[in-house]
Amino acid sequence: MPRSLALLCTSALLLAASPPKDDEACRQWLAGDHHVHSEFSAGWQKDPSDPTALPKPVMGGDSRHTIRQNAQMASRFGLDWMVSTDHGGPGHSALNARLAWPSLQDVRRDFPGMMLFYGLEFDTPGGEHASLIMPMTASEREDLRRIEAGFAERDAWPTDPARDTKPRMLDALRFMAALDHPPVLLANHPSRTATGRGQWGLHDPAEFRAWMDTAPGIAVGMEGAPGHQAARPSPGRDLAHGSRGLYGGYPTLGGFDQMTAILGGAWDSMLSEGRRWWITVGSDSHGHWSEGGADFWPGEYARTWVHARRDPDDVLEGLRQGRVFVTTGNLVTGLSLSVSDDNGKPRKVELGQTLHLKRGTSPVLTIRLRLPDTEDRSHAPLDHVDLIAGSLRSGTPDTHVARRFPVSTRERRNGEVTLRYRIPKIEASQYLRLRGTSTDQGEPLPDQPGEDPWSDLWFYSNPIWIETR
Repeated sequence: MPRSLALLCTSALLLAASPPKDDEACRQWLAGDHHVHSEFSAGWQKDPSDPTALPKPVMGGDSRHTIRQNAQMASRFGLDWMVSTDHGGPGHSALNARLAWPSLQDVRRDFPGMMLFYGLEFDTPGGEHASLIMPMTASEREDLRRIEAGFAERDAWPTDPARDTKPRMLDALRFMAALDHPPVLLANHPSRTATGRGQWGLHDPAEFRAWMDTAPGIAVGMEGAPGHQAARPSPGRDLAHGSRGLYGGYPTLGGFDQMTAILGGAWDSMLSEGRRWWITVGSDSHGHWSEGGADFWPGEYARTWVHARRDPDDVLEGLRQGRVFVTTGNLVTGLSLSVSDDNGKPRKVELGQTLHLKRGTSPVLTIRLRLPDTEDRSHAPLDHVDLIAGSLRSGTPDTHVARRFPVSTRERRNGEVTLRYRIPKIEASQYLRLRGTSTDQGEPLPDQPGEDPWSDLWFYSNPIWIETR
């Protein structure tokens, strides 16, 4: 953003109690991570003398990092926002409200430049995990406590099998939708429990469709790439714990989950139905690779970029509306799209937006990608970009690579790459999305245990839709 515009936006935010929601001029690409663990991801110790007693939390049982340490590292790696999302367990809702929230408040005061959201890695009834992100309001602490206490699969003690059903998850979503300040929910590592290609485990596309139908605007997407990208084989570890993402049933592809990475797969089947189902990425940081863990710090490897004002409400709205692209290795740091009609007049397009164009027109799509300021091990150069297209239709998607753009040194000017594509004559509604990589792979290949994640970098954008009129 130009310095003059940045100063103008800052002044506007200072003067206005509530900046206008349509003020797009002040939006910029803000990098974040919605899946970060701290010491409040506790372990649980049962009382051997009384097996019916509530297990005692063991602080740091699943992550030794403090919220402060996570925020420090997120700042170091250039993040603008972060969500603290600790695991549950018996009575975790009380622990989270009593200890984690005050700790987060202290860190917020000491890191005013970081938008630090209060959240939870929710044990979804009948499923696996999801990031819950609470709006920053006076009710965030109590709202999250009520969600976890009432619906998280593992919060009840004694264990209640009735809480672990898919209909119970829909009840949870209805409860969230009734709140004055509803959260955002994103499914985490969706195919981690899959047993093969397209053979789903605890998360499946039918479940996600039910979530969307029950709570639109709350259940809005999934991790396109899981965390735990620094996992390495070592003695005593099984296949899953030595593989990227800790995926043991079917591997990630270029670090991304099969639901996202397979062209015409689960994600495209939802997009081809016109569903606004978005992808994100996160670190799932528990233990750093330098400490013997499987993870990178927040922002060290994966980033979710949201086009938003430097305002927590607009960041959440950007997630809800799909103004998001994702990267590993900081491959791309900004993205803009415009469409020129037959008269050549450009029209800016936000990711997630729907354009209404006249049938029979053949507009030009202009893509501008901002590249990182420096190129080092974590900033591997972009090799090529794919423009991916699909029709709005029921049944098997017809998703395909409409155009592959090689990106050489010649294409990189002033830290940007500009690509243009004339969309064939529009006869039916469709969607377009972007994908790019540092590799020469046409399609992302299944990841092998022990491979170097820095040699296999990708970015994906959420789509735009074109509807005919």
